[in-house]
Amino acid sequence: MSSTALRPGIAHGTYPERDVERTNAVERAVQGLVGAVGRRRGSSPSHLAAFVRSVEACGSDLRQISQDGFEARVRELRQRLGVGGITDELIPPAFALVREASRRALGMAHYRVQLVGGWVLARGMLAEMETGEGKTLTATLPACTAALAGIPVHVVSANDYLVERDAESMRPIYEAMGLSVGAVCDREKDVSLRRAAYACDITYGTAQQIAFDYLRDGLERGKHRGRLPMQLERLYQDTPSSGRLLLRGLCFAIIDEVDSVLIDEARTPLILSVSGSGSEQRRIYRTAMRLARALESGIHFRVGGQGQVDLTDAGHERLEELARPLKGFWTGPKRREEWVGKALSALHVFVRDQHYLVREDKVQIIDQSTGRISPDRSWQGGIHQLIELKEDCELTPEKETLARISYQQFFRRYLRLAGMTGTASEVAPELWSSYRLNTVVVPTRKQVVRRHAGTRVFAGDEARWKAVVRNVRDCHRRGQPVLVGTASVGASEHLSRLLGQAGLPHQVLNARHDAEEASIVADAGALGRITVATNMAGRGTDIALAPGVLSRGGLHVISTQRSDARRIDRQLFGRCARQGDPGSYECVYSLEDEPVARFFPAGLLRSLAAFAKANRALATWLGELLTSLPQRAEERRHVRMRRSVVDLEEYLGDLLAFSGPTE
Repeated sequence: MSSTALRPGIAHGTYPERDVERTNAVERAVQGLVGAVGRRRGSSPSHLAAFVRSVEACGSDLRQISQDGFEARVRELRQRLGVGGITDELIPPAFALVREASRRALGMAHYRVQLVGGWVLARGMLAEMETGEGKTLTATLPACTAALAGIPVHVVSANDYLVERDAESMRPIYEAMGLSVGAVCDREKDVSLRRAAYACDITYGTAQQIAFDYLRDGLERGKHRGRLPMQLERLYQDTPSSGRLLLRGLCFAIIDEVDSVLIDEARTPLILSVSGSGSEQRRIYRTAMRLARALESGIHFRVGGQGQVDLTDAGHERLEELARPLKGFWTGPKRREEWVGKALSALHVFVRDQHYLVREDKVQIIDQSTGRISPDRSWQGGIHQLIELKEDCELTPEKETLARISYQQFFRRYLRLAGMTGTASEVAPELWSSYRLNTVVVPTRKQVVRRHAGTRVFAGDEARWKAVVRNVRDCHRRGQPVLVGTASVGASEHLSRLLGQAGLPHQVLNARHDAEEASIVADAGALGRITVATNMAGRGTDIALAPGVLSRGGLHVISTQRSDARRIDRQLFGRCARQGDPGSYECVYSLEDEPVARFFPAGLLRSLAAFAKANRALATWLGELLTSLPQRAEERRHVRMRRSVVDLEEYLGDLLAFSGPTE
């Protein structure tokens, strides 16, 4: 939490950003404890109530003044913020003006809880706000305040659809405040248009787009170029490199769905690359795949619980025998086993319709945290090309790395960082230790009346899906809309077939139907509507309930498999019962779910299945235990993965020994 003023000016240089401090394991542990305790600071009800009263007092006469008078107030505030920066004294009058601008432009005045959320964001903290509390509108409060102070603002959303939707829907407020707004999306490749979007007072974009443009700026600036060389170049050259830069530095970022961006997407670094070339590399891929296909699972190799592939003694011998006629590259046992291991992973670890789709003869990665396609991403180290061989797709050149950076390093470079989400409590310590973000839970405007309809765990998949179809039919008969969350594209399509056989009309939302996401989500609250979705579940878009749905219990959510984190489960459950509406959720799981099967010995699960009666759920306490333990283990594994990304970036930084972006 920052109580010091955030000011523009030459003190931060022509490309403002923060230097990232290194931390050791002991410091990180202490910081995690501080984060767990610090999230309570500055968020007492009396403190927040006093702030709201201050905003309302500043705006008490704004409804009566003319448009000219309102614009004069905005100009006066801009001058004060330009001199003093974002201070506690200037936040209330700024929020009051933004609130009035929203009322005039959109007919919506910010609720008190949104004023509280805006205060949290303006102070550089994380606001945990329930689904449906209006986070998009909340972000306009600190965004306008910072922009009026002359500080470039980046509003970071989870995907291009939300970027364009939020920028356009909030544009009337920004224009009423005399501010410009731009949007940076993947489909916009024109460099001049991207630069123009970043030149706006407020820029909406995804984390990937902004971070990659930052890396491109890093290449343009050069590895060892600091502020002084750039300023000298500006003086003595007609076309300085700074004029070719895209961003105006990293000043203030407001991240929507912050846990998705800073936690779920932070397990892999962002790598800026170009296509390489070389027929020799292609021969290596093909030979590795041919050798891997000649090995038998259980005899020559085993796939471990975390997806690692290990050759057995028989596998080492068989591989040596197969490679004996080969020369050159394949004579070295370490190189040989490394590449065949990659090919075995492509064949047996990466699953079609779960980890990737094949669309138009191309392998496209499915983001495991959102269920959406990531068309510009590719696996590194030849894995992507080996999967292409597996699927008989055209082989793409392997990428050559130009620059790289982790989300942890990138977002900590902002002078001030803030975020909002409905699910942050579980990862509050990590958000503090990794990003220095304190979490403040913002109270809901209306009481949450979400009802848990129970958890049932079956021994097998068939019994689980029968129960899901039966429950969906019951909801459909009484006209209650139902949203069923599935873990993969394959699972969503399997359930779709079962629902079709049962004569139940439904919509499917997964990576194959991502273009129709907005319309599918918009209709998910209609009478009797059945929607089957992967983890994306229209996150960032509210499900509005049609007339007559409230009396039928509101939206009902069914979770069919525990996700990798309790947080993501809460996101799914949060699709129902928004803003005081009724709603319910239930969990229907199976012991054959991948996380459970990977965590427990196969013999134990077979014994439990043998004792379980057909189509009958296990005892609730036992089912909860068997499905929650693997989830907790997966959460811990992902924490280690995110930490290893940071450690690798720091190691590479030491190895290359230069300042600025990790390149």
